[in-house]
Amino acid sequence: MNSPLLQLFLRWLVLAVGVTIATKLIPGIGCDDGTTLLVVVILLSFFNAILKPLLVLFTLPFILLTMGLGMVVINALLFMLVGSLVDGFHVAGFWPALGGAVIVSVTNLLASMLWRGPPRPPRRRDNRPRRGGDVIDI
Repeated sequence: MNSPLLQLFLRWLVLAVGVTIATKLIPGIGCDDGTTLLVVVILLSFFNAILKPLLVLFTLPFILLTMGLGMVVINALLFMLVGSLVDGFHVAGFWPALGGAVIVSVTNLLASMLWRGPPRPPRRRDNRPRRGGDVIDI
């Protein structure tokens, strides 16, 4: 899974699954067909890559003041923006957008936890073999 193109397609697939789950669970979000879903996924990816860093930069004091919850608001605003731009993708307002953004974030979190696997043990800085017990070298 070292190919950047494969990683992009996997991210789009996870985002599509998250948006689909959001349309099924949140009453104010709807998507008409698969082509609309594809456009929504591409636009959300684009906005997350281009607009989100700018919004985070400009709202950094608000994000720090709310201890990170401002990021959820930014995600909801991007969700609403895509809903207003794409015909066939409906977001009824801020609260459904907030719910959809939370579902997409949780989907991304779960997928990244599954792909990451177990953590590796830390490497030693030197190549000397370990001797028995905890010893402080001076």
